Parts: sequence; C-alpha cells; structure tokens
Amino acid sequence: MASAKISDERLYVALDLPSIDEARAIVEILGNTVESYKVGLQLLPLGGAEFGQELKALGKNVFYDFKLHDIGATVEKATRSISGLGADLLTVHARPDVMVSAAAGRGDSSLKILGVTVLTSLDKQALEDIGYHENAENLVMRRVEQALKAGIDGVVSSPLEANKIRSAVPDDFLVVTPGIRMPDGDKGDQKRIATPGDALRSGASHIVVGRPITAAIDPHQAALDVLANMRA
Repeated sequence: MASAKISDERLYVALDLPSIDEARAIVEILGNTVESYKVGLQLLPLGGAEFGQELKALGKNVFYDFKLHDIGATVEKATRSISGLGADLLTVHARPDVMVSAAAGRGDSSLKILGVTVLTSLDKQALEDIGYHENAENLVMRRVEQALKAGIDGVVSSPLEANKIRSAVPDDFLVVTPGIRMPDGDKGDQKRIATPGDALRSGASHIVVGRPITAAIDPHQAALDVLANMRA
C-alpha cells in the first residue's frame, strides 16, 4: 500500500535568508517534506529570480514576493518580465491601478497575482501613524473588493481577516496568510497572527511560514510539526 503524502502544497516556506547558499541548504534539508517556497526581497538582489527558476526545475512551487509598487506602466512591464520565469505567485501592492496593471502584464501566462492588503506587522496604532484612520480589517476588506474588480487572483492578508475575506470572494480566490506561528512560538515582529491550522480553518488557501521553520534547530522536524498542525 502506498504511503501517505507528507507534504502539502498549501505550505509556502519563506526563504528570507542572507544568501542563496543558505536558502539552497534549507531546501535540501527539507527535501520532499516541502513543495512550495517563497522568495522575497532579501534574496532578490542576490539572484532570487534565478533561484526561483532553480526551484521550479526541482519541481517546487515558487512564490515571488516582490511586492511591486510603481506607476502602472512600470508594474505592467515588470510583471510581463516576471511572467516568463515560470513562477506560480507574484505579489503587488493592493493599489487599484497597480493591480490592474499587473493583471494586464501577466497576459495569458499561468502566473497568479496577489494583492498585498495590510502587512501583518502593522497594528491599529501603526496604521494610524501612517495616516490610515480605519482598523486593519476594514482596510483589508476595501482592498479585497478592489482586488476583485482589478481581476487579480487573490490577496495576502493576516489570518485574522481570512474568514471575512473568504465569505466575500469566489471559492477559487486565493487568500494567502503570513503571520503564522506555532502555539507558544515566538511572535517576532508579527502582530496579527494565528497557528497554521487556525489560519486554514478560517479560510486561508495557503499559509506562509518563515522563521518557525528556517530558524529552527531542526528545520525538517519544524516543517513536520507545521504540517501536523495544519491537519489537526
């Protein structure tokens, strides 16, 4: 009888590490336990886009968390360039014109565009300091509505808003949640967090986990613990 599958493509491990070599080492340690990886701004200037192609050659799902935010024409051209790299997901800031331009730029490629709503490191006070005088949930939902109108594929939000988003969007709309921490885990710089299982039960389609796995003494076991929590 075939053994049960251990990995879960809904888990994206965030390779927010100082070098490509360190990221590559984590991928090797995790092996077949992890199918999906996020490559973000820390690795981008070090060859992150090319490393993403290396991951695709290994059969992994790749999420380019580049958070594009510029004038529409620039975002459209950048998205067009990225769409040829074979990645699965790309983030842009959830400003209406940015999202519309990214949707145009990806053309008929399979690249899915996610709008970053409100960073999980921001709480009500931080939003007020920036100049937003509404709470995170209301701001997130306004940007979800704009994402739907822009024709993109999903959003990035904290797990605390996932349930309300899921009730307002089509079933195939992606809700990707960072801010994932294990029970009793270190919160770090995250403010709006949940456990892996709670995030999925709240309506997340995918979760992003970084330091709880990559900074663990035993990353492989940490990944197994996250997977177990997802299924609990």
